[in-house]
Amino acid sequence: MQAKSVAFHTLGCKLNYSETSTLSRLLENDGFVKREFDEEADVYVINTCSVTENADKECRQLVRRIQKRAPQAMVVITGCYAQLKPKEIAEIEGVDLVLGASEKFNLTKHLQDLTKGDSAKICSCDIEEVNGFNSSYSINDRTRTFLKVQDGCDYNCSFCTIPLARGHSRSDNITGVLNNVAELAKSGTKEIVLTGINLGDFGKGNEGGKRTESNFFELIQELEQFDGIDRYRISSIEPNLLTNEIIEFVAKSKKFMPHFHIPLQSGSNKILGAMRRRYKRELYADRVAYIKQLMPHCCIGVDVIVGFPTESDEDFKDTFNFLHDIDISYLHVFTYSERANTLAIDMKPVVPMNIRHERNKTLRNLSYQKLQYFTAQHVGQTRPVLFEGADKNGMMEGYTDNYIKVQTHHRPEWANQVVDWLIS
Repeated sequence: MQAKSVAFHTLGCKLNYSETSTLSRLLENDGFVKREFDEEADVYVINTCSVTENADKECRQLVRRIQKRAPQAMVVITGCYAQLKPKEIAEIEGVDLVLGASEKFNLTKHLQDLTKGDSAKICSCDIEEVNGFNSSYSINDRTRTFLKVQDGCDYNCSFCTIPLARGHSRSDNITGVLNNVAELAKSGTKEIVLTGINLGDFGKGNEGGKRTESNFFELIQELEQFDGIDRYRISSIEPNLLTNEIIEFVAKSKKFMPHFHIPLQSGSNKILGAMRRRYKRELYADRVAYIKQLMPHCCIGVDVIVGFPTESDEDFKDTFNFLHDIDISYLHVFTYSERANTLAIDMKPVVPMNIRHERNKTLRNLSYQKLQYFTAQHVGQTRPVLFEGADKNGMMEGYTDNYIKVQTHHRPEWANQVVDWLIS
């Protein structure tokens, strides 16, 4: 009997990529043959995001593409969109199976019971009942491996559907993380990016969100002592959870890279309050200043949302000036989009879409200037670069310890190697 083939596509965050990679390994271990998503396969799995409306639209477009390429293939939708709107997805022509947050890692079992042509099967659940933690990591997908150590969020920001899609905050324990790191070390992984929905909240256990004896600071201390992995990065951490002891530890660390990604969302305290964020901009500025005091070379990335309801021209100007004045390196700019079942959807006045887009463009231009300035500060310095193996038209690329992108002519012997590089 010929083995069935499966193809995956991931929408959204790094955590989603780690989960897709784990799902792929589960199916391959059960005899499935992996295919590229643009190839013909027996089963297609789309791991969705639902942070913005565009992610929902992209999911629909992908299903239509599958219908044209392989009309007899099984189509499975999982991830955040599947948890939030399972009935809506089930009505998309061509979808066979919708798996909610608690069922995605039972994919193999569900595929065994699936028959093409039946109405779409929904295996969702009450998100309040989701309290288990499934560790996952990407491997062989890229030089840097994303390792999920935490899931869910208890913060309930007024714009965000993540708690509805992912459930309460919960995490692996330190022993579980170290076991995964040991596996990754055996595979030749050089750099691990620690990921989670609210990474700094690491330490909440699986049983009803009870706090265990460990926390994020203790985790990174244990990882520093582990032999076999050269480099770690902290993917994203809330400013109120980024403590001075974490900053001081990274400053002295031989393995944790001088690179933080710290969500801000707005530089206006009025808007931060409306967003139900757990800090004011003064705390954020203090965190950035302390990082730069200890690590002037540190790269600092920022998430920011433009066009949030009630954001006036003055509020946006506050955000622009705040970001302009503090020593950050780049921005990830998101245009606010209305999401059902959030507090923000009823807030007035609404910012017109054309103004949201103008503000996005303004901050993206600022981000470009910030990154150019940050890179220029390091010209003439020699920094360690981990090169990726991909041959991109005769070129290869990698990142310095402080996340400056480097490109050079492809040299196979440099793939997955750390090379001292003079920045020019």
